[in-house]
Amino acid sequence: MSIIANRSSLISEIKQCLWLAVPLAAAQLAQSATGFVDTVMMGWLGSQTIASGGLGAALFTFLLLVNTGILSAVSPLAAQAYGAGNPEQIGKIVRQGLGISLFLGIPLVMILWNGGSLLLLLGQHHTTSALAATYLKAIAPGFIPALGFAVLKSFLSALSQPQLVIVTVVLGTLFNITANYILMFGKLGLPALGLTGIGLASTLSLWSMFLALAIYIYSQHRFASYRIFQLEFNYWTPENRRIFWEIFQVGLPVGGLVAVEAGLFTVVTFIAGKLGDTSLAAHQIALQTAAMSFQMALGISLATTVRVGQLAGEQDFANVRLAGYVGISLSALSMAMAGIIFWLFPKSVVSLYLDINNPSNQEVVKLTVQLLVVAAVFQIFDGVQVAAAGALRGLKDTRMPMLIGIFAYWCLGLITAYVLGFWLDYGVLGLWWGLAIGLAGAAIVLTWRFRMMAGSSPD
Repeated sequence: MSIIANRSSLISEIKQCLWLAVPLAAAQLAQSATGFVDTVMMGWLGSQTIASGGLGAALFTFLLLVNTGILSAVSPLAAQAYGAGNPEQIGKIVRQGLGISLFLGIPLVMILWNGGSLLLLLGQHHTTSALAATYLKAIAPGFIPALGFAVLKSFLSALSQPQLVIVTVVLGTLFNITANYILMFGKLGLPALGLTGIGLASTLSLWSMFLALAIYIYSQHRFASYRIFQLEFNYWTPENRRIFWEIFQVGLPVGGLVAVEAGLFTVVTFIAGKLGDTSLAAHQIALQTAAMSFQMALGISLATTVRVGQLAGEQDFANVRLAGYVGISLSALSMAMAGIIFWLFPKSVVSLYLDINNPSNQEVVKLTVQLLVVAAVFQIFDGVQVAAAGALRGLKDTRMPMLIGIFAYWCLGLITAYVLGFWLDYGVLGLWWGLAIGLAGAAIVLTWRFRMMAGSSPD
């Protein structure tokens, strides 16, 4: 009977994880399609544009990932409150999350607005930085709604109702593609804005997605009891202060973990820029492709956080362990499938970005194909580490994963990348093998950490 019960529990958990993970992964894929579509359309404007615009997109994405990492604390906190049957607490958590999105977003908009100067300080070429600055100024106003959207997405996920998120994101992405085309090429009587038009289209898309989700939640009676848009005249109450600091207590290490991982990729992007436009363009294409496949694993990781958080709120620690292992396994499987595509059809992937028959693109195409082979190798490691971190986040264990990430990405990954790339003269290919080694280290240690944490929880 226990074997049948265990099999039944496993099948049930897989179904519940997929119920959350499929729409969340699809939403992540659709949302990341903004950057993907931007990069593809940058390629239509030439290799110099894709190198410069990709650099600006890397900076925007890095800052967005770190800050949405901080705000992702809303998800496990709201999920545990949902598991405990406390709707009033959920509303307070979400309201604080929206307030924090403004608190974080306003100064970062100013940083992005002056991103060209920042890129110069980071050692990038003057021409590349100037062109990237036009993209950053256009997309900077979209940063705050992107953070607000992340909070609302966490709210719906915590309630196991993420399906609307995918509808909103898909429609927003279709809008972004259309606006990109109109603004960059100057259709419908508008001036051709080139790279600036791509950034402006993304801003319009991010605002439309946030407003659509906010209006829907506000108009639905089933969400009324959470009162997430209720104005509080006595905002800084002791309870609100406690929730405010708890979001930062849980979220800052999450943002820190995202920073050390995304920071590794961002630093490698800047290093690739020093190797020339060919290396930078190849790196940007391979990185954007890997980022697209990563969104599947990230969606599963978000679902794992919710499932682990809900079960922890119910004090069901036996199924907490099951939920974590199911999420890690599904994430690894999804990334293995992506890795097979990278390994078998690299030129088909590159053809999405560049004309592979154009002689002027041959060096970029050849180097990108080599990088995609490396990406195929580290896909499984990337899937395991992000899902394991998501499972730990559901237990509100975020500080140690951040320290693990610092060691794996910056001590192991970056040092290895630098040695292979420069000392052993493998160039950008060596940089990517360093990334793979860092991700492998993180996957092993984070999985071990979840095993220890889940095993120590009372049954």
